[in-house]
Amino acid sequence: MHTRYIGTAGWSISSAAASRFPLDGSHLQRYARVLPCVEINSAFYRPHQSATYARWAASTPDHFRFSVKSPRSITHARRLRDGGAELDRFAGEVLQLGNKLGCVLVQLPPSLRFEADVAAAFFSDLRQRFDGMLAYEAHHPSWFAAEATELLTAQRIIRVRADPPAGQPGPHVPTTEAAYVRLHGSPWIYYSDYPADYLAALADELAARAPADSWCIFDNTAAGAALCNALDLQARLMDWPATQLRT
Repeated sequence: MHTRYIGTAGWSISSAAASRFPLDGSHLQRYARVLPCVEINSAFYRPHQSATYARWAASTPDHFRFSVKSPRSITHARRLRDGGAELDRFAGEVLQLGNKLGCVLVQLPPSLRFEADVAAAFFSDLRQRFDGMLAYEAHHPSWFAAEATELLTAQRIIRVRADPPAGQPGPHVPTTEAAYVRLHGSPWIYYSDYPADYLAALADELAARAPADSWCIFDNTAAGAALCNALDLQARLMDWPATQLRT
């Protein structure tokens, strides 16, 4: 059975989509009654208290999952080196989500080149703290070469498929059966709405994947497009067999 996690970066409910969500409860509670997952980008910029993660977990349904972006102090300041203390702090906070922690996302800076020894040590440290789904989004072309692909496949790290595909020199090469798609908006990053034909093709692709968990996060939140796109994609996936029969 496929599990497809469709959501947005953050759980703010835009006015354009507000009518499709319940009226009662916090924004997170309202959001989680309609969509099955969310990506917490704010953890990249600042830590959240352990009690905050525990409260978020307690306020969402059993099936709901969180993806949490790792801190920039690890990826951008330390550049994956000597980040054990920061990883310990981050893990101590995030693991309060319990089984609702669906994924840890690592986003790398555009200037960070792939160095096999550094990457192997970092992902080994990360795996010691998180045994679930791990995904990374790189922006330097060296992270898409064969040596990086081999390491990430061995470590079971998902290579994020991003739109626009910053730094990626060729077609997407997956490193796991599971998929993690991050859609930032194109051509106007963080703003642009995705058209119906793009979402239809994406629904076909996600529905036809091998039986592994797949995530799709819309990060085109600046003008409120993300929620509408996520709801559209979710509806297409729910209706996918019937849609295929009609075409």
